[in-house]
Amino acid sequence: MAVAEHVQRDQPLGVAPLELTGERTLPDVPAENYWFQRHLLVYRWIAERCAGLDVVDMACGEGYGSDVLASRAARVTGVDANPEAHAHARAKYTRPGVRFVRDLIDAFAEPCDALVFLQTIEHLTEPGAALDHFRSLLAPGGVAYVSTPNVLTLAPEGAERSGNPWHVHEYRAEEFRELCERHFDDVRLLGLFHARRLRAHELALTAGWDELHPKLGLTKPFYDRFTPAISTSDFALRESPLDRALDFVAVLRR
Repeated sequence: MAVAEHVQRDQPLGVAPLELTGERTLPDVPAENYWFQRHLLVYRWIAERCAGLDVVDMACGEGYGSDVLASRAARVTGVDANPEAHAHARAKYTRPGVRFVRDLIDAFAEPCDALVFLQTIEHLTEPGAALDHFRSLLAPGGVAYVSTPNVLTLAPEGAERSGNPWHVHEYRAEEFRELCERHFDDVRLLGLFHARRLRAHELALTAGWDELHPKLGLTKPFYDRFTPAISTSDFALRESPLDRALDFVAVLRR
């Protein structure tokens, strides 16, 4: 892709656009829409379970997820150490009840009712220490929501890992469950799957679509339309079969 395709489009006045680096996903980048919608569904699902709560969104990145959570929560604090992402989030997402703090996840120490940590635990060298810290911040009965990609569907066939340079460790379902159970007594694991048009696309790939579209010269015209049209309704959360899931979402109750 050209450089312009990696940069956010149409940002509000006074908000500097961010550029894709592979470390985090971004809204407002048409070529990135598949990944954005994939993560957005999970944030919306969690938001429905956070009505009236005090929520911390750890490693909040660009800030869109904190804004989604704030649509239902009483208060949301988005925490991220990256100076560009922090400045962008503060300038862009200004609804009442949401604020952004520039801090490391292991240093931030404000208590909360719910804690969200999506698509980041695979970046950590000491994930257990992070889970212990999150548990210490939760009020009794509080919930942490932690997601990570499934290495079995993220990595190329036959490869041990995806090759993403930001990932320290990529998990299988049982490995991720065991990690969570070492630090929380009540663990529920869900999987994120393709639905609707993305499920139809999967079936088309099985039928040989990847061999056909280059021969017909349709690759760029098709995906220039298909990718920006993907929405959260093209994904679904359910409990099985986890080995086929795109991402795992752990619900961890204190």
